[in-house]
Amino acid sequence: MLAELAAINGAFAIIKTTIANGKELASAGQAIADFAFAKEDLQSKASKKRNSTFGNDLQEFMALEEVKRKEAELKSIMYLYGRYGLWDDWVKFQADARAKRQRQLKEARLKREKIIEVIGVVSLSLAILFMFAGFFYIVARKKLWL
Repeated sequence: MLAELAAINGAFAIIKTTIANGKELASAGQAIADFAFAKEDLQSKASKKRNSTFGNDLQEFMALEEVKRKEAELKSIMYLYGRYGLWDDWVKFQADARAKRQRQLKEARLKREKIIEVIGVVSLSLAILFMFAGFFYIVARKKLWL
C-alpha cells in the first residue's frame, strides 16, 4: 500500500511541477497515467483486505482519502489548464481501459484454465495408455512362460 501511495505522490508531484513550469498538461501524460494506475492498484488492494486490524483499516482509509484529495486537485488542474471536457473524457477513458484490462485478465485466466485442463486430459490419457501397455506386456510375458 505504501508503494502505491509513493507512486501516486511522485506522479502528482510531476504533474504539479509540469504545470508550475508553464508546460502543457499533455507533457505530463505519463505521470497522469502513472497516477491512475497506482490509484487503481491502491483501491484494488484496499478492497482485498487480508487481515483486518484497526491500524491497517485506518492506514487504508487515510491513503484513500489522500488519493481522493489529489484526484480532486487533478480534476481542477484539468479544468483550468486542459481543454474543455478533458476531465470527462479522461474519466471515460479510464473506465474503458479498466474494462479492457479486466476483460484481458478474464481471458488470460480462462486460457490458463484451458491449458491446465488439456494437460490434465493428456496426462490421464498417457497414464491409461501406459497401464494398458503394462497389462498387455504382463499378459504377453505370462503366455511365453506357459
